[in-house]
Amino acid sequence: MKYLNLNQLSDKMGGRSRSSIYRDVDENRIPAPIKIGSRLYWVESEVDNAIAASQQQAA
Repeated sequence: MKYLNLNQLSDKMGGRSRSSIYRDVDENRIPAPIKIGSRLYWVESEVDNAIAASQQQAA
């Protein structure tokens, strides 16, 4: 299982801003981050699944 920090997630999502990423979380477009220690991370496979699902809905 691979974890992404905010910068890696932003790069994966085409350079989306921090506020846009958290808006996506609030609107359930991507999964909420998990806290490891004092930092937040996203599970890459869950993010990939959410992106794929949104692309299928758009098609």
